[in-house]
Amino acid sequence: MTQLYETQRAMRQRRRAALQRGVVAILDVGTSKIACMILQFDPSVQMNAQEGMTAMANHGAFRVIGVATTRSRGVRFGEVSTMEETERAIRTAVQAAQKMANTRVDHVIACMSGAEPRSYGVTGAVQLENGSVMDYDIGRVLAECDVPDYGMGREAIHAMPVNFALDHRSGLSDPRGQIGNRLSVDMHLLTIDTGAIENLLKCIKRCDLELAGFASSSYVAGVSALVEDEQELGGACVDFGGGATSVSIFLKKHMIFADSVRMGGDLVTSDISQGLQVATPTAERIKTFHGGVVATGMDDRDMIEIGGDTGDFDHDRRRISRSELIGVMRPRVEEILEEVRARLDAAGFDHLPSQRIVLTGGGSQIPGLEGLASRILGQQVRLGKPLRIQGLPQAATGPAFAASVGLALHAAHPQDECWDFNLPMAGQGRQPLKRAMRWFKENW
Repeated sequence: MTQLYETQRAMRQRRRAALQRGVVAILDVGTSKIACMILQFDPSVQMNAQEGMTAMANHGAFRVIGVATTRSRGVRFGEVSTMEETERAIRTAVQAAQKMANTRVDHVIACMSGAEPRSYGVTGAVQLENGSVMDYDIGRVLAECDVPDYGMGREAIHAMPVNFALDHRSGLSDPRGQIGNRLSVDMHLLTIDTGAIENLLKCIKRCDLELAGFASSSYVAGVSALVEDEQELGGACVDFGGGATSVSIFLKKHMIFADSVRMGGDLVTSDISQGLQVATPTAERIKTFHGGVVATGMDDRDMIEIGGDTGDFDHDRRRISRSELIGVMRPRVEEILEEVRARLDAAGFDHLPSQRIVLTGGGSQIPGLEGLASRILGQQVRLGKPLRIQGLPQAATGPAFAASVGLALHAAHPQDECWDFNLPMAGQGRQPLKRAMRWFKENW
């Protein structure tokens, strides 16, 4: 973990340097689209915000000056499958955003939804040397965490301290400066497949860009789609993407669990294409304009022109009822929601004080999905749009841009992670925990 720690610290330095220069790019690499936003920061606000603060706790003002999207190519299930096509799509999105912003960017902060994320809950404790908590003590207790043996071929991309306890007092978000004798911490560790992230980093480097940060789409989507009360009391964000559906759980304003289902809206489109024997673009158009998951009596009489350009008049002039289309779409959507429910049950979502679930992402716009999700997931469900940020065009305010907006917020207001502190490296390499996620079941 030493090499990873140094790599993450180096990216943090590049992010700070980019923010001081005043401009940084946000890159959301999805299966259906690749979105790029260019953020402009006020360097004076950044410097003033960092005075007297440690690590990444800054609140710099920013605005969006360039936005561009392009059809994603070479990406399947949220992971890079064809390097050249993905590189070309990234370059297209970045160049279009730079043209709109009338500036050039060298640093980019990226996110992706696939790569098989896995969550671990780890704990650590130390005795205080001076009777009060200092930055050095935070680094020591983080280094004492029992890092699980998550195996070869995986990398930790998030290591967030989510709860501190000082003696008998728990639930502390920042114990620095407080008096006590024994400091303990609960940390959430999120790992992903090494090959998936290395392929994406190689594509970004081939586009003459330097990576200044990386985040999981499940995390940044929750940051932008969940309101403050949902993040505090306990809420889940389900990002219904094209190739993957990301799931994240928040409590006390920290992400405590993340996972991904390798199914999304593209599978629904594929089912329509095969069931109706039409081309994929035609199936996507039918899904977008006429799709749904709840049939009514009127849908039997609502006829849809399928269209086509095969040259067969009878085939190209076929008509189906909307209820038939819903009959093709609903089973796949139910399957995806059942998988999401299995992930939430495995994470112990029922133990949280509040069980609000927020649906976001491009696939969440299917009519009737909110009611179907409420029945399958068994909780209160609402549709979530990303927070509004300054300069964001109206076309980029929909649920499909939840991860992009969340990544922009993460770039400006990131939470502290273990590589933001000076860790004694000798404390690494502990035995794995027997029960992952044990901390929030015991402490909350």
